[in-house]
Amino acid sequence: EKGPGKTLLLRADMDALPIEEQNDTPYRSTRPGVMHACGHDMHTTVLLGVAEVLSGLREHFAGTVKLMFQPAEEGPGGALAMIHDGVLEDPPVDAAVALHVDVGRRAGQIAVSAGPVTASADTFKVTVWGVGGHAARPQGAVDPIVVAAHIVVALQTLVSREVDPLEAAVVTVGRLQAGTATNIIPDHATLEGTVRTYSPEVRDHIERRIAELASGIAQGMRARAETVYLRGYPAMRNDPALTALVQEVGRELLGPENVFEREPLMAGEDFAFISQHVPTCMFSLGVADPERGIVYPPHHPKFDADEDALAVGVRLMAAVALRYLETAR
Repeated sequence: EKGPGKTLLLRADMDALPIEEQNDTPYRSTRPGVMHACGHDMHTTVLLGVAEVLSGLREHFAGTVKLMFQPAEEGPGGALAMIHDGVLEDPPVDAAVALHVDVGRRAGQIAVSAGPVTASADTFKVTVWGVGGHAARPQGAVDPIVVAAHIVVALQTLVSREVDPLEAAVVTVGRLQAGTATNIIPDHATLEGTVRTYSPEVRDHIERRIAELASGIAQGMRARAETVYLRGYPAMRNDPALTALVQEVGRELLGPENVFEREPLMAGEDFAFISQHVPTCMFSLGVADPERGIVYPPHHPKFDADEDALAVGVRLMAAVALRYLETAR
């Protein structure tokens, strides 16, 4: 910090995933069953580099750069906890920038666009209560598995028949559990899934309709359904002005041919909590190297990243910070 000026927050997320790493590299995970499968170690390393660069230049810019090393991005969401702890205060943050690795681009390339970036990410759990019994006497029971199966199929109509085709929405059931043996009709079944949307109205509609649909189907089949819906990360949109600044700096440093448009994703990202308070921009940092087999997507046991992208990320983040503070004075 040198004198008065704006405050820019730069964020890197720290987290890992419960995946057994299959890479044979010097920097592979040393913990069995856990690995950096989403680039969080890259993100953190880049921000540490930015800290070193900007620390050496602190006498040459006015304003403040706040570095946010954030845990728990994969869940339950460390950004919200840090907001509650005051990360956006003292001094108040005016804007925020983050990056995420991208195996769809090579090292030396980035992708960024204004507008929708990531979707809201909610979860739901439906418990279907029936009447247990012998599998050979289904007439004496109320089979919750059959009821749950009808609910799973019907949930797909929420997107295909109740949401505007021009709106983005996903309803996926990822878990269905019931029973203990082949000759027993259990007394309950549970199904769990995720909902991804961009529109707040669509989000509200699907939340309400999951409970209505599950309850209605269960009642019509002599069972009972209980629905628990938990809202997770909100949708995130890149600020147009801040995005234009990142694009401008990217073209200057990397060349126009290496700055691409970024398509919206239905994945969730808790940097969205920051975007609810200040203008934000998240860009994708290319880390692929097909010749070396670095092509596997995040959350894959062979996910890897070209380390040449580290220097690119540091240069770009530091330059974006300096340009923002210069133009925002």
